[in-house]
Amino acid sequence: MTLNVSFVVPDSLTSFPVALFSSFSLIVLAEMGDKSQLVCMTLAARYRPWPVLFGAIVAFALLNLVAVVFGAAVARWLPETVVLSVVGAMFILFGLHALRQSSGQDGQQVDNARGTHSLFFSTLLLITVAEFGDKTQLAVAGLGSTADPVAVWLGSTLALAVTSGLGVLAGRTIMQRLSISLLHKLSGGVFIVLGLVALLSLID
Repeated sequence: MTLNVSFVVPDSLTSFPVALFSSFSLIVLAEMGDKSQLVCMTLAARYRPWPVLFGAIVAFALLNLVAVVFGAAVARWLPETVVLSVVGAMFILFGLHALRQSSGQDGQQVDNARGTHSLFFSTLLLITVAEFGDKTQLAVAGLGSTADPVAVWLGSTLALAVTSGLGVLAGRTIMQRLSISLLHKLSGGVFIVLGLVALLSLID
């Protein structure tokens, strides 16, 4: 006669860490090289990095909160064509603004071109609109419907903070070494390309 002894670990002890790790890992992999990371990189290369990073983190925290609380339905309140049109227009406008900026300013002048509050809210608005209804938010909504929503929110927000931080770091260490004129052209080109990609996706 064999005696089978099994220990049942309460869900409360396993669901949180598993959901936290799973959501963090999945979102980090999904967001590496994504448009939000490129936005952080180009903005941080031209302006002060901390308002950009904080604006991105707050935007993602709000988006993830919406996702885990209300699920995928909230991301579908607006038609996809409207969201993509707004995203495309905003990116193109940012790109044109970058291309029009004077190339005679030195790095310090460009770095102080915007106030902290203005840059924070610009980053917050841009990423919120760009990522609303994006695949990442839908993934967070799906995870939140099957796992601990607090853990999913925390894990996904930490993941997006990491990817945004890497984008800011890249912008400050790599792109900052380029000339201001070339930097404006590159950042403007990145935004315009992202905007065109969003608008062209409407044709599919």
